[in-house]
Amino acid sequence: MTQTPLTTLDEVQLLDTTLRDGEQMPGVSLSPEEKVDIARELDAAGVHLVEAGSACTSEGEREAIRRVAAEGLDATVTSFARGVKADVDHALDCGVDGVNLVVPASDKHVETKVGSSRDEVVETTVELVEYATDHGLWVEVLGEDGSRADLDYLERLLGAGLDAGADRICYCDTVGAADPERTAEVVSRLADLGPTSLHTHDDLGFGMANVHAGLRAGADTVHGTVMGVGERAGNVALEEIAIALDRSYDVDTVELARLYRLCRTVSEATGVALPPNKAVCGTNAFAHESGIHTDGTLKDGTMYEPYPPETVGRERRLVLGKHAGRAGVKAALAEQDVAVDDDELSEVVSRVKELGDRGKRVTDADLLAITEDVQGRERDRHVELVDLSATSGGNLPTASVRLRVGDDERVASGTGAGPVDAGLEAVRTALAGGNADGADADGSAGVSFDLDSYHVDAITGGTDAVVTVEVDLSRGDRSVSVSATDADITRASVVAMVDGLDRLLAAEADAAGAEPSAVADD
Repeated sequence: MTQTPLTTLDEVQLLDTTLRDGEQMPGVSLSPEEKVDIARELDAAGVHLVEAGSACTSEGEREAIRRVAAEGLDATVTSFARGVKADVDHALDCGVDGVNLVVPASDKHVETKVGSSRDEVVETTVELVEYATDHGLWVEVLGEDGSRADLDYLERLLGAGLDAGADRICYCDTVGAADPERTAEVVSRLADLGPTSLHTHDDLGFGMANVHAGLRAGADTVHGTVMGVGERAGNVALEEIAIALDRSYDVDTVELARLYRLCRTVSEATGVALPPNKAVCGTNAFAHESGIHTDGTLKDGTMYEPYPPETVGRERRLVLGKHAGRAGVKAALAEQDVAVDDDELSEVVSRVKELGDRGKRVTDADLLAITEDVQGRERDRHVELVDLSATSGGNLPTASVRLRVGDDERVASGTGAGPVDAGLEAVRTALAGGNADGADADGSAGVSFDLDSYHVDAITGGTDAVVTVEVDLSRGDRSVSVSATDADITRASVVAMVDGLDRLLAAEADAAGAEPSAVADD
């Protein structure tokens, strides 16, 4: 790709506001532990500033901010503060490095929201900046709704903040109302005053475009959230800023190889699923189904990808369905250490397409089952679900399973956040020889596996809906995708996980020529 000059900077700093603005997304509420986990991942990725929350919200929020501030992160840890002294005091009490001081900028906010005047807001801002800096805080002044403010007044307001000792000012497109032209106009004026940040939302779909316009106009720092989580249409996505600036403009931000892990961490904590078509972190970002695309990608990884998946901590996936071709199917079988001749491959491809034509995603387990049937092979199961019971009433969901492991039957129970989680723990315990700590009776390690993805689709309507659960499991460098369908989501989930484990253990046994040693014996 030809890289076009965007800014004179070699590095753009990122301020992550996932823990504050991102948490304002409806339905998202992060515990102190989750905030700490996300903050650690942000710091490990090299994010420069982490807005840990809004200290004025509650004592629980202040405790979470205190815990993030006490982590000793390399990043500058800040708290959101409104234009009132009490908010700065709350931030000081939390032990943060700085405050993001948000003051009203548009007349709509100055007059209608806070019932003040332009002169009063400027005076208050100066007093608060001086108070915060006198107490050793790093200060960024944000003009709320700045994209709709009178530009002369915005310049006066933020300039007064800098004169009072603020470290930087921020252009805020609070409601995502601005276009790139307006952003460039405003930021070019503000950047002449001093260090300027960008805070953009995506209500018009201009979030990323406004970041680029602002950087070109002289900004040097960008606010964003992981996955673009946030209120309404969300904030600009931090991971998209990072990859776009690196690939198109040769500008450094954070450690790109940690982006996918960071997205996974935020997804799990917030409950916001990774959209399949999302840049960087989407399930399909490096997935190929089309026969033409798959064939080209197998010959040259750059054929249908703008950058290697390893750049952001991902792996390429070949997905089978109605568009699959011989090259893709053969490659998928090779990943499972299965060899076929030309005639067998033709038949397998035909059956894969038939499944795809019926609207079904063809999982690894489907492909292996088809191939076994085409080759006339009988498969011995290593692990099979015999019985399952689960309860979710009360405060502690529980599940018990009975598995057939080789010639043995094993019974185990587990608890979890819900019946599906409890079922997974019960399976882990059963495969570990019946011990909840994952060790066999002699102290040896039991089976271990990672649940890489979990997805549920309701394929019928109503309260008696039939659901399909799709899971991706891995052990070491082997992975498998499996689906199961049932009216009971817990049973479908456990069946899919057990079938996936059976496939993984069978592959290990085939490779070693013996029973997989990771399954503990009684």
